[in-house]
Amino acid sequence: MRVEESTAKMIFQREHLPEAPPVSDHSSLAVFAALRGYPDLGADNLLNPLTSTRYSEIVGQLTRKAHLTVLQALSSEEALKALRTYALVAEVALNTAGLEMLWARVPEVERQKAFGFAVEELRSLEDEERSKLGAPLLSKAVVDYYLGDMRKVMSSNPKAKSMLAWMADEATKLIDGEHPLSSFVTAMRKLFESNAYYRMTLQGLCRFGNDYALGLRWLRRLGFVQVSTNPVLAAEAYRDDPSLWDRFREYLKSRRDLLADLEGKGDELAMAATLLALIPNMEVFRPVAFLLDFKDGVVSYQLNPNVADSVEGSVKDALRIYAMAEEYFTRYDAYLLWGWPSYMERGRPNIVFKVAGSSGASIEITRVLESLGIGTNNTVTFSVSQEVSLILAKIEGRASAVRRGVRLTKVYETNMGGRLEAHLREVKACELIKTALKLYDDPEAALSQLAQRLGVPEAKPGGVWRGQSGWGYGLEARTLEEKAELVSSQAYIRSLVNDALIDFLAGAGVCGATREEVRACLEAWERAISLSGTFVAQRVWGIFFSEGNRRLWLSYIVRKYGLAPEQAEEVLDGIDVLPASKRKPADTYCTLAARNMTNTEFPNHQLNVHLEYLHGRVRLEDYMMAVAVNWGPSELDLLLKWAEFRKAYDLTPELKRALKEAGLDVDGYGESGVRVEEWASFGPRVKTMRGFTEAYNRFREECLKVARGVVIHADS
Repeated sequence: MRVEESTAKMIFQREHLPEAPPVSDHSSLAVFAALRGYPDLGADNLLNPLTSTRYSEIVGQLTRKAHLTVLQALSSEEALKALRTYALVAEVALNTAGLEMLWARVPEVERQKAFGFAVEELRSLEDEERSKLGAPLLSKAVVDYYLGDMRKVMSSNPKAKSMLAWMADEATKLIDGEHPLSSFVTAMRKLFESNAYYRMTLQGLCRFGNDYALGLRWLRRLGFVQVSTNPVLAAEAYRDDPSLWDRFREYLKSRRDLLADLEGKGDELAMAATLLALIPNMEVFRPVAFLLDFKDGVVSYQLNPNVADSVEGSVKDALRIYAMAEEYFTRYDAYLLWGWPSYMERGRPNIVFKVAGSSGASIEITRVLESLGIGTNNTVTFSVSQEVSLILAKIEGRASAVRRGVRLTKVYETNMGGRLEAHLREVKACELIKTALKLYDDPEAALSQLAQRLGVPEAKPGGVWRGQSGWGYGLEARTLEEKAELVSSQAYIRSLVNDALIDFLAGAGVCGATREEVRACLEAWERAISLSGTFVAQRVWGIFFSEGNRRLWLSYIVRKYGLAPEQAEEVLDGIDVLPASKRKPADTYCTLAARNMTNTEFPNHQLNVHLEYLHGRVRLEDYMMAVAVNWGPSELDLLLKWAEFRKAYDLTPELKRALKEAGLDVDGYGESGVRVEEWASFGPRVKTMRGFTEAYNRFREECLKVARGVVIHADS
């Protein structure tokens, strides 16, 4: 029997499933689903909390059926049938090795027995293969598929390596050629249990999410409970996994209505393409959502940035996407939740909508969606005043929903700390450069020299300068001021401690009289700015969720909205601060919290965080409730002297009054934070939304291009 690469790619290629599963037990459903391209769904059905104390018994039933199925497939040379059955047993083993067992409340003794059964079944099948085929070809093909799946994450970016790609490399070192798949799942268990995120989740240090649209099933086993995407990441998912375009083409063939009057449907096509990439992520976290009562396991979907400032347009988009997802998952849950408790609400999407805090409209969009029991994740948020305003809108909307008996979901308030840091670094660099330019005899010539050392491609004196911003769009500079801003962009200055910048400032005597003094000055600012995003996240978390303030908010919610105490707890406890756009491991470690906090991580950032732990550079016990620790008192003092930082860190007079009404002591919070009417012009918001919008528009055009190809093919 030969195992063609094209056949191996079909292991998880879905076929039609009947509306109702034609089965009578869990193991039969698992095999039935697996043989139709759903090995993952088959394994996830076994996470039924009603049968957790008999988990190993059900796994034993599955191994019996799987063994007979593979023997039959080997006899009839049905490679795909055998591959899918192998994958089913592997999925069960990997689930059993992961933190799914914690959420499904499977006793440890049951977990150990079940994992042993699954691994022994794989070894037995590999022995059968060797006796019949001379080598475990099918087993190896499944391993190759898994390794490729892990290495796919960030594969389109040659400058970055994801944690999953690193784990694939580590697992490869431990694979036994005689028993490829059984040794692979055993290796993965070791890698899971030694992983920083697995350990932090197990110890209750924090929750974690993935800031990427691929690799979620592996991360779920490490304890990840959320995924967040945006137009940039949706496009990257399609670059990393071009097979998504094939799925999009097939979808379009079944939706002829989308192909009629095509040119006016760019947004609809982009929405459909994004949802196609997101549906598998929702499937991954669906068991988590049900096992944890929708307090985790949700997926964030970015609404169209072109209508971000329209309440009507954003709510309309959200309701349309929500209805599409509910229709799909009503069918999917017939399989996932077969045999599960009947009170679990089938079909409800485990989705929250990313609402950009780019204008005052986001406050009303957030309130309306939350009042409908549809969760939100506020994004493009960099400041305390933005995040506090939007959490207040969440509280109002959630209070309305819970009064009507609507079960609330986990929702998020994103803190884009890394982007705030990048903006502040640009502003500080530009301030210093402009000051120095006033002291140079030939300022443009001096700036040109600096630009060339920093790598700006077109920076000749007297001409138009062009370069990248580092935010996802290009810049063109004509005036000296514009050129200083271009040179200061994060595309060229990733750290203030930069030899070219030090020499330039020292030449003008700015920031110090000597080169050493300039370096010391810039090092102080770099340390401070690198903590700025953490300081904002800590302040927002402290305002709402520190122990003393939490009690005040619960009392206020009961009083203001007429709720019972347990309803007030449901309203408040389901809101998490979501630190995002991290740049260094400390951005994660310094914002850990056991409640009301989910750290969302880029795949390459995950690797950096894990390696800090693996190499002993951090001790996890030192970061228990790290969010409550001031990690840089002197750095915060320096930043508070700077008006640009206070825009992000202070409250506004209106917000101070609102917090005082809830009983909080607001002394020391400051009043120079960005006001609602200033959100649209706030520096990091302008840069981020321009990048997001241009990325969305490029992705939309690519979707239109693919759709045009489908139309041409259909017409021919």
